[in-house]
Amino acid sequence: MSKNLNKVTGAGLLIALGIIYGDIGTSPLYVFSAIINGRVITEDLILGGISCIIWTLTLQTTIKYVILTLRADNRGEGGIFSLYTLVRRRKKWLVAPAMIGGAALLADGMITPPISVTSAVEGLTQLPRFAAIKEMEIVYIVLGILAFLFFMQQFGTATIGKMFGPIMFIWFLMLAVLGIMDISLDWNILKAFSPHYAVNLLVNYPKGFWILGAVFLCTTGAEALYSDLGHCGKNNIRFSWIGVKLCLILNYLGQGAYLLGEQGKLYANSSLMKEAGFLAANPTALPLQNPFFAVMPHSFLLIGIIIATAAAIIASQALISGSFTLISEAMRLNLWPRFKINYPSEERGQLFIPAINALLFLGCCGIVLYFKNSGNMEAAYGLAITLCMIATSILFANYLVLHRVSSIWIYLYLIVYFSIEFSFLFANLDKFPHGGFVTLIVGGLLFLIMYVWFKSRKIKNRYVEFSRLENYLPVLQELSNDSSINKYATHLVYLSSANNPKEIEYKIIHSILNKKPKRADIYWFVHVDTLDDPYTCEYEVQTIIPNEVIRIDFRLGFRVQPKVNLMFRKVVEDMVSNKEVNIVSRYDSLQRNNIAGDFEFVVMEKFLSQDNELPFWERVVMKLYFWLKEVSLSEEKGFGLDASNVTLEKFPLVVAPVKTLKLKRIYTGEEAE
Repeated sequence: MSKNLNKVTGAGLLIALGIIYGDIGTSPLYVFSAIINGRVITEDLILGGISCIIWTLTLQTTIKYVILTLRADNRGEGGIFSLYTLVRRRKKWLVAPAMIGGAALLADGMITPPISVTSAVEGLTQLPRFAAIKEMEIVYIVLGILAFLFFMQQFGTATIGKMFGPIMFIWFLMLAVLGIMDISLDWNILKAFSPHYAVNLLVNYPKGFWILGAVFLCTTGAEALYSDLGHCGKNNIRFSWIGVKLCLILNYLGQGAYLLGEQGKLYANSSLMKEAGFLAANPTALPLQNPFFAVMPHSFLLIGIIIATAAAIIASQALISGSFTLISEAMRLNLWPRFKINYPSEERGQLFIPAINALLFLGCCGIVLYFKNSGNMEAAYGLAITLCMIATSILFANYLVLHRVSSIWIYLYLIVYFSIEFSFLFANLDKFPHGGFVTLIVGGLLFLIMYVWFKSRKIKNRYVEFSRLENYLPVLQELSNDSSINKYATHLVYLSSANNPKEIEYKIIHSILNKKPKRADIYWFVHVDTLDDPYTCEYEVQTIIPNEVIRIDFRLGFRVQPKVNLMFRKVVEDMVSNKEVNIVSRYDSLQRNNIAGDFEFVVMEKFLSQDNELPFWERVVMKLYFWLKEVSLSEEKGFGLDASNVTLEKFPLVVAPVKTLKLKRIYTGEEAE
């Protein structure tokens, strides 16, 4: 990460507003409506609800993420997978919380755009001219906005992204001003800063503990905040969070003060008033479904809805971009099938994954069509992301262990945050029958994909045989000089998974010598090593036999796209300029004219052999793995190879050979004699 990102600047703070706080910044749109949903407005409920929000933002967002977790930056990058790469060498099982957290974050990425956009668009119902708008009409508007948003992803946000910061600045300014205007309606609302009211709500209010499920919505964007660390640096995040938190709390206080006022109570308890005949006597007193819009002056309502919709779109954009980054990291770490990645602009971190874009779009549309309104979405939102926060706590505790932090502080950290996060998890379980099962199913399917891809690699590793390369060097030299065999290529390149440069996979040797002898002038073995830091891009060359056998090791960060074809050609150019290798063709006519020889890549494509005796579950895993292989990128495209000079060679994958085969020979009468 550039050192400039660590420096607090006006531009850095503005970028942080536009990128970091989309999710958590738009939470006032739906948090309070979720808290008061179906409940009678009382002072205990409002003061207790705001107190829970203030202390959740303080303990969970401020202390855990902004102060503590942001310390775990991987060369300036953050997020669940960046944190995992910092600790994965400590314990092998840490891959499990990393996969759970990644899957939960992706599931969150499917519900955040629908709930944010729907909550904003529903503000139209507060305008007299749109008061009669039907639910399905709002659904169509939301689907149209989402379709436009996902369609624009392929073009990147390099240009329009410059507007995100100013728009979000206007949004947070609006939150603060509206809050300040309404706090004066009831100054008692300031009592909510005392944690006493939060404890009283959870302990004494009827079913008060379950209100935590609604309160949790105020901090769901904290995990995304950590994931976007690399965009503007920890110091810009920390300083900008001071202002963002102030604006959020002011707005929540304003909503609470409004609801404690007489008019707010009438509107919020409209279902009770309807029974008492209040609405019949006051036909103009339409029940407000969302206190966020209730605090706005009527003359400002349309402008407020427009600003809220713009902020919701920006929040959705941030989650979508974050999902692309998350998947690209998972691919580098071999936790996700390879998909095509496009780079719509030169801006660092700008990427677009068409398959994931389509998956998210279909998921968002499905959620909008299934839940139809933000109230129903609130009932499902937050359950999956609690699992991500618990996973982050586990990984961060291991990070503290690696940095030799006193065990007393580590246990204190785990006790405090496991208590908070498991409380939120149990409270959110109340949402399961009301739609929470949807996000758990989505997250579960995403986790299954990660698990299958990871587990299948472990199963395949049983089959990979490595041989000492030095044992085959004389044979390779003889084959290279054997003019009785037609030359396969001037330069023959194999991708090797052997970490040890003195070893080579037996399947590669078998391909060269046994399958069909492949004579070449120079044999190249290329190994790609994915590193724990994000942006390293370097290589090492070992000339095993000058101008005959050469190995290249690429050392790439987990966020670097492995464009092996381009990188390999660059290495060859450097070696030629340093006179380390002669790539001129050895055919007499071409050599006299100094024409370079051809390069041929051989890619080994695996298929599951029938000669396997796998346990049932491992057989299911391997079947799913090869199905995922069918829908993902091929090996040559995944490594950025040019299809014009690639040979695909299939070989059977025998991970569990049949040990006993009952086969009996019978003899004819003549043979028996």
